[in-house]
Amino acid sequence: MINVLLFAGIREKAGRDTIRCERKGITVGELKLWLAETCPELADDMKRVMIAVNEEFADDSTVLKDGDQVAVIPPVSGG
Repeated sequence: MINVLLFAGIREKAGRDTIRCERKGITVGELKLWLAETCPELADDMKRVMIAVNEEFADDSTVLKDGDQVAVIPPVSGG
């Protein structure tokens, strides 16, 4: 299971702070597509978010494994 943590406006849109994904061997890019399908209200945000896997930033090609913790971080503004 992959534990997906949602932050800030994304958490508010989804109405929860965690989503569990049972899919295995998927990439970060595939997880973003799955999140957009699972929570359609997040679809537009998935194009702009940053992803961290186990507290390190990851790109769309990063392969996820069982037990990974993924943080979905929306864009932030300000100083």
